[in-house]
Amino acid sequence: MSEKALTTNELKMKKNQKRSDTRKGANFSDNPNEVLTVVHVARTAKVVKGGKRFSFRALVVVGDKSGNVGASIGKGNQVQLAIKKASSRAKKMMISVPLYEKTIPHEIMGISDSGKVLMKPAAPGTGVIAGAGVRAVLEAVGIKNILTKNLGSANPCNVVYATLDGLKNLKSKQEVNAMRGKTSSENLNVEK
Repeated sequence: MSEKALTTNELKMKKNQKRSDTRKGANFSDNPNEVLTVVHVARTAKVVKGGKRFSFRALVVVGDKSGNVGASIGKGNQVQLAIKKASSRAKKMMISVPLYEKTIPHEIMGISDSGKVLMKPAAPGTGVIAGAGVRAVLEAVGIKNILTKNLGSANPCNVVYATLDGLKNLKSKQEVNAMRGKTSSENLNVEK
Protein backbone atom coordinates (compact mmCIF):
# COMPACT_ATOMS: atom_id res chain seq x y z
CA MET A 1 0.00 0.00 0.00
CA SER A 2 2.79 2.44 0.90
CA GLU A 3 4.57 1.72 -2.40
CA LYS A 4 1.42 2.56 -4.31
CA ALA A 5 0.97 5.77 -2.30
CA LEU A 6 4.58 6.66 -2.97
CA THR A 7 4.11 6.24 -6.70
CA THR A 8 0.94 8.33 -6.55
CA ASN A 9 2.85 11.10 -4.78
CA GLU A 10 5.62 10.86 -7.35
CA LEU A 11 3.06 11.18 -10.13
CA LYS A 12 1.60 14.28 -8.47
CA MET A 13 5.08 15.80 -8.14
CA LYS A 14 5.81 15.13 -11.81
CA LYS A 15 2.48 16.64 -12.79
CA ASN A 16 3.19 19.76 -10.70
CA GLN A 17 6.70 19.98 -12.22
CA LYS A 18 5.20 19.94 -15.72
CA ARG A 19 2.79 22.69 -14.71
CA SER A 20 5.53 24.88 -13.27
CA ASP A 21 7.56 24.53 -16.49
CA THR A 22 4.73 26.00 -18.55
CA ARG A 23 4.01 28.92 -16.23
CA LYS A 24 5.08 32.47 -17.01
CA GLY A 25 8.74 33.03 -16.15
CA ALA A 26 9.89 29.39 -16.35
CA ASN A 27 13.42 28.69 -17.62
CA PHE A 28 13.26 26.81 -20.94
CA SER A 29 16.99 26.82 -21.70
CA ASP A 30 19.12 23.68 -22.18
CA ASN A 31 22.38 25.41 -21.18
CA PRO A 32 22.72 25.70 -17.35
CA ASN A 33 24.67 28.99 -17.60
CA GLU A 34 22.02 30.52 -19.81
CA VAL A 35 18.75 31.93 -18.49
CA LEU A 36 15.79 31.93 -20.87
CA THR A 37 12.66 33.55 -19.46
CA VAL A 38 9.27 33.84 -21.15
CA VAL A 39 8.00 37.24 -20.08
CA HIS A 40 4.68 37.36 -21.94
CA VAL A 41 2.61 35.17 -24.26
CA ALA A 42 -0.30 36.70 -26.20
CA ARG A 43 -2.91 34.92 -28.27
CA THR A 44 -4.09 36.69 -31.40
CA ALA A 45 -7.11 35.73 -33.50
CA LYS A 46 -7.72 36.26 -37.18
CA VAL A 47 -11.33 35.87 -38.33
CA VAL A 48 -11.57 33.80 -41.52
CA LYS A 49 -14.41 32.18 -43.46
CA GLY A 50 -14.43 28.97 -41.38
CA GLY A 51 -14.10 30.68 -37.98
CA LYS A 52 -11.10 32.04 -36.11
CA ARG A 53 -7.44 31.28 -36.72
CA PHE A 54 -5.31 31.62 -33.58
CA SER A 55 -1.61 32.42 -33.43
CA PHE A 56 0.71 33.24 -30.54
CA ARG A 57 3.26 35.93 -29.78
CA ALA A 58 5.97 35.29 -27.17
CA LEU A 59 8.30 37.83 -25.56
CA VAL A 60 11.50 36.08 -24.41
CA VAL A 61 14.58 37.30 -22.50
CA VAL A 62 17.89 35.40 -22.76
CA GLY A 63 20.99 36.08 -20.65
CA ASP A 64 24.09 34.44 -19.19
CA LYS A 65 24.06 36.10 -15.72
CA SER A 66 27.50 37.59 -16.38
CA GLY A 67 26.73 40.81 -18.27
CA ASN A 68 25.11 39.66 -21.54
CA VAL A 69 21.39 39.85 -22.31
CA GLY A 70 19.02 39.85 -25.28
CA ALA A 71 15.25 40.00 -25.81
CA SER A 72 12.99 39.34 -28.75
CA ILE A 73 9.46 38.61 -29.89
CA GLY A 74 8.55 35.44 -31.78
CA LYS A 75 5.29 34.58 -33.54
CA GLY A 76 3.95 31.16 -34.41
CA ASN A 77 0.88 28.95 -34.65
CA GLN A 78 1.89 27.18 -31.43
CA VAL A 79 3.27 28.60 -28.18
CA GLN A 80 6.42 26.45 -28.22
CA LEU A 81 7.18 27.48 -31.81
CA ALA A 82 6.82 31.17 -30.90
CA ILE A 83 9.12 30.71 -27.86
CA LYS A 84 11.72 28.88 -29.97
CA LYS A 85 11.74 31.61 -32.64
CA ALA A 86 11.99 34.37 -30.04
CA SER A 87 14.81 32.68 -28.10
CA SER A 88 16.95 32.05 -31.20
CA ARG A 89 16.51 35.68 -32.28
CA ALA A 90 17.23 36.98 -28.75
CA LYS A 91 20.50 35.01 -28.65
CA LYS A 92 21.59 36.72 -31.87
CA MET A 93 20.72 40.19 -30.52
CA MET A 94 22.55 39.97 -27.17
CA ILE A 95 24.20 43.09 -25.77
CA SER A 96 27.02 43.43 -23.25
CA VAL A 97 26.35 45.38 -20.04
CA PRO A 98 29.04 46.87 -17.75
CA LEU A 99 28.44 45.75 -14.15
CA TYR A 100 29.89 47.22 -10.97
CA GLU A 101 29.78 44.99 -7.87
CA LYS A 102 26.56 43.18 -8.96
CA THR A 103 24.76 46.46 -9.73
CA ILE A 104 24.89 49.14 -12.44
CA PRO A 105 27.62 51.83 -12.49
CA HIS A 106 25.25 54.85 -12.49
CA GLU A 107 21.61 55.93 -12.63
CA ILE A 108 19.99 55.79 -16.06
CA MET A 109 16.63 56.10 -17.82
CA GLY A 110 15.75 53.69 -20.64
CA ILE A 111 13.17 54.69 -23.23
CA SER A 112 11.40 52.63 -25.88
CA ASP A 113 8.32 54.15 -27.54
CA SER A 114 6.12 55.18 -24.59
CA GLY A 115 7.89 52.85 -22.13
CA LYS A 116 10.26 54.51 -19.67
CA VAL A 117 12.23 52.69 -17.00
CA LEU A 118 14.34 54.45 -14.35
CA MET A 119 17.19 52.35 -12.92
CA LYS A 120 19.35 53.28 -9.92
CA PRO A 121 22.30 51.39 -8.41
CA ALA A 122 21.66 49.98 -4.95
CA ALA A 123 23.70 48.93 -1.93
CA PRO A 124 24.54 45.24 -1.41
CA GLY A 125 21.65 43.34 0.17
CA THR A 126 18.92 45.46 -1.44
CA GLY A 127 17.90 42.89 -4.04
CA VAL A 128 16.13 43.46 -7.33
CA ILE A 129 13.27 45.90 -6.80
CA ALA A 130 11.46 45.70 -10.14
CA GLY A 131 8.32 44.63 -11.97
CA ALA A 132 8.02 41.41 -13.98
CA GLY A 133 9.45 42.55 -17.33
CA VAL A 134 12.28 44.60 -15.86
CA ARG A 135 13.11 41.83 -13.34
CA ALA A 136 13.43 39.23 -16.11
CA VAL A 137 15.99 41.36 -17.96
CA LEU A 138 17.99 42.31 -14.85
CA GLU A 139 18.17 38.74 -13.52
CA ALA A 140 19.27 37.49 -16.96
CA VAL A 141 22.11 40.05 -16.92
CA GLY A 142 23.22 38.99 -13.45
CA ILE A 143 22.35 42.14 -11.50
CA LYS A 144 21.66 41.41 -7.81
CA ASN A 145 21.05 44.88 -6.32
CA ILE A 146 19.08 47.58 -8.14
CA LEU A 147 16.15 49.95 -7.73
CA THR A 148 13.82 50.48 -10.70
CA LYS A 149 10.61 52.32 -11.48
CA ASN A 150 8.43 51.98 -14.56
CA LEU A 151 7.39 55.54 -15.45
CA GLY A 152 5.65 55.00 -18.79
CA SER A 153 3.69 52.31 -20.55
CA ALA A 154 2.86 49.07 -18.73
CA ASN A 155 3.03 47.09 -22.00
CA PRO A 156 5.53 44.24 -21.35
CA CYS A 157 7.20 44.67 -24.77
CA ASN A 158 7.86 48.38 -24.24
CA VAL A 159 9.04 47.82 -20.66
CA VAL A 160 11.54 45.09 -21.67
CA TYR A 161 12.90 47.09 -24.60
CA ALA A 162 13.15 50.26 -22.47
CA THR A 163 15.16 48.29 -19.88
CA LEU A 164 17.47 47.01 -22.63
CA ASP A 165 17.88 50.57 -23.95
CA GLY A 166 18.95 51.79 -20.52
CA LEU A 167 21.40 48.91 -20.04
CA LYS A 168 22.81 49.49 -23.54
CA ASN A 169 23.57 53.14 -22.70
CA LEU A 170 25.43 52.38 -19.46
CA LYS A 171 29.08 53.43 -19.38
CA SER A 172 31.81 52.00 -17.17
CA LYS A 173 34.29 54.23 -15.33
CA GLN A 174 37.02 53.33 -17.86
CA GLU A 175 34.80 54.29 -20.83
CA VAL A 176 33.97 57.67 -19.26
CA ASN A 177 37.65 58.38 -18.54
CA ALA A 178 38.55 57.46 -22.14
CA MET A 179 35.85 59.81 -23.49
CA ARG A 180 37.19 62.64 -21.32
CA GLY A 181 40.78 61.95 -22.30
CA LYS A 182 41.81 60.99 -18.78
CA THR A 183 43.92 58.03 -17.77
CA SER A 184 42.76 55.64 -15.09
CA SER A 185 45.69 56.69 -12.86
CA GLU A 186 44.57 60.34 -12.77
CA ASN A 187 42.42 61.20 -9.79
CA LEU A 188 39.22 63.09 -10.52
CA ASN A 189 39.30 65.48 -7.55
CA VAL A 190 36.38 67.84 -7.02
CA GLU A 191 36.76 71.06 -5.00
CA LYS A 192 35.15 70.80 -1.60
